[in-house]
Amino acid sequence: MKKLWKNCHIATMQNGQYSSIEHAAMVTSGQHIHWIGTFEDLPADAYSETIDLNGAWVTPGLIDCHTHSVFGGNRSVEFEKRLQGVSYAEIAASGGGIASTVRATREASEQELLASALKRVRCLLKDGVTTIEIKSGYGLDYVNERKMLRVIRQIAETLPMTVRSTCLAAHALPPEYKDQSDAYIEHICNEMLPKLHQEGLVDAVDAFCEYLAFSPAQVERLFKTAQSLNLPIKLHAEQLSSLGGSSLAARYQALSADHLEFMTEDDVKAMAAAGTVAVLLPGAFYFLRETKYPPLESLHQHGVRIALSSDLNPGTSPALSLRLMMNMGSTLFRLTPEQTLAGVTTHAAYALGLQETHGTLETGKVADFIAWDIEHPSEIVYWLGGDLPKRIIQHGNEISI
Repeated sequence: MKKLWKNCHIATMQNGQYSSIEHAAMVTSGQHIHWIGTFEDLPADAYSETIDLNGAWVTPGLIDCHTHSVFGGNRSVEFEKRLQGVSYAEIAASGGGIASTVRATREASEQELLASALKRVRCLLKDGVTTIEIKSGYGLDYVNERKMLRVIRQIAETLPMTVRSTCLAAHALPPEYKDQSDAYIEHICNEMLPKLHQEGLVDAVDAFCEYLAFSPAQVERLFKTAQSLNLPIKLHAEQLSSLGGSSLAARYQALSADHLEFMTEDDVKAMAAAGTVAVLLPGAFYFLRETKYPPLESLHQHGVRIALSSDLNPGTSPALSLRLMMNMGSTLFRLTPEQTLAGVTTHAAYALGLQETHGTLETGKVADFIAWDIEHPSEIVYWLGGDLPKRIIQHGNEISI
């Protein structure tokens, strides 16, 4: 059953550019794109349905490739305290910070976590996100990491989105392993990760490589285990200090290294050679009032793919709009709207290992796209907030939120 989508302009985002087709049409067959081109070149065929898009600009569905959307509670009170002058160290010493999220996540039932996460993820879906990656990492033991990962799978069953599940058990040191970080990494590698993988709950493995989290040597131990399980890897790296985590990620052919404010020229070269995507997270940069910028000129110079994401999480980026993050990518990181749109479509697809099926509008790819009621694709990045009029199509079917 073929559907004809006509009367539109299309930004295919091939090669990281708009690659615009004016006066375009697209034919979908089931969940995939069957044909795409100018309306005048449309092949003669029979269509089960013809949809007039009324002159809309069509882009690939947006991809949010780095989120922590499942968690218990929130940290809005801490946010207020920080603005009143209370330091993060003081908040952490009183049981706040990530420890408070771990506590709230462990106390929440699976159903409670699902209900709260769906509220947040629906905001992203309404913004045009049709593919999302969600990490665990607030359970920090087998039972609660499993609970989070099960919730992520249930989100995929509940919402019309492609959902990738990443195990981030190496996010922080749990209270049970105080001052025993090596032992905790061994527990993840020997017990937790193999079990979670065997249950089909893990699509990729991530870690937080930082002086206040896990060392490069500990992360490498985790990477070796992930490789033995044939699981792709990602990494939080160089957010607060330069430890060479992004170079380590590149050596292990990581899909992406994320944050990257303190990465060096050698790190950039290593990622370029490996094809590892740089995922920038402007929401956390903004929320934490960072002043150290990722080495954008070097990333451009060496041809590293740059993706953007919301980093939706309770502590450093409570972001419910990927479009707002796109604007921040332009205003804070000086990316053009075209580069920013590429960062949440084609480059974000590479960051999830989905480049063969998602991220651009091409024959044979999944028919996930957005028909925006705008005059030019740059408007997606230009407008601050609000709900841009749009039609969301996922797997060839228009959805309502």
